[in-house]
Amino acid sequence: MRMIIFIPAFNEEGRITETVANIPRMYDGVTDVSVMVVDDGSTDKTAELASVAGAEVVSHTRNRGVGAAFHTAVQYALQHNCDILVGIDADGQFNPLEIPTLIAPLLKGKADMVIGNRFLSGKPANMPGIKFIGNKMVSRFISKISGQVFTDVSCGFRAYGREALLRFNIYGEFTYTHETILSSVYQGLKVVEIPIAVTYYTDRKSRVAGSISKYAARTSQIILRVLLDYRPLRVFGVIGGGFLAIGMGFGLFLFFHYILTGSFTPYKSFGFIALGFGLFGLIILVIALVADMLNRMKTNQDKILYEIRSLRYQNTTPKDKPQ
Repeated sequence: MRMIIFIPAFNEEGRITETVANIPRMYDGVTDVSVMVVDDGSTDKTAELASVAGAEVVSHTRNRGVGAAFHTAVQYALQHNCDILVGIDADGQFNPLEIPTLIAPLLKGKADMVIGNRFLSGKPANMPGIKFIGNKMVSRFISKISGQVFTDVSCGFRAYGREALLRFNIYGEFTYTHETILSSVYQGLKVVEIPIAVTYYTDRKSRVAGSISKYAARTSQIILRVLLDYRPLRVFGVIGGGFLAIGMGFGLFLFFHYILTGSFTPYKSFGFIALGFGLFGLIILVIALVADMLNRMKTNQDKILYEIRSLRYQNTTPKDKPQ
């Protein structure tokens, strides 16, 4: 049983040595443990210090985002015959001594992916209120569209089993937290949450959610892309149904007005509005049906990709390098 502990890092020379050093290297049920740091285009000594501290380092030539760092980690894990991949932040806000608790459901075969839950006891100390509220709103939204209740969907302290690593087919470079949850749930994998502790430093600014508006906009794009990939009929069906409902509303108003008065005046324009909304709604519903057919192709492609990865990585050795 091989486990890799993955740390995404961008200009973390102040804390990376301590973070790497504090990670235990021995765990019950795991025979081989290594630590890898994905240096996401740092301009300081992050990569050098991480290597000296004992981590394997893979560097990006430029800053691409924590999602891109996760893609690199997944490929590295598969190429190095990894059974469990654990992600933990470089800033020391998570306690690495909780890794055994995090990976326990994977070792027992009770989960394919485990998410750390920071909010079991409410808002953590020193966490900005706006970020706490934003996290709760996003968690409710992800819960609604996934059909499974989640409390913390943005935590970076996570563990992934080999089945999840083989099935991941994600694209977002800005972040990966929500996309991996939806991708896993929609592919029938079991995702669970485990309570964890977290420490927020008052002088620390999040590199991912530093701008709330930017974070909301970019994560919304990623979530919408996943929904269009896996639930297109639901997305386009709601939109098309909404336009049809508006068209019917105008049409029914005009119809009853005619029944009561015997004339369309002064609401003749409502008939054209009803026709416009109705036609537009029907067009979107046709798009929904086409998108649903494409979704079946996407599902088959995911299955094919899974089989190809399973064959490709079944005999990998630590000498392989990520491409």
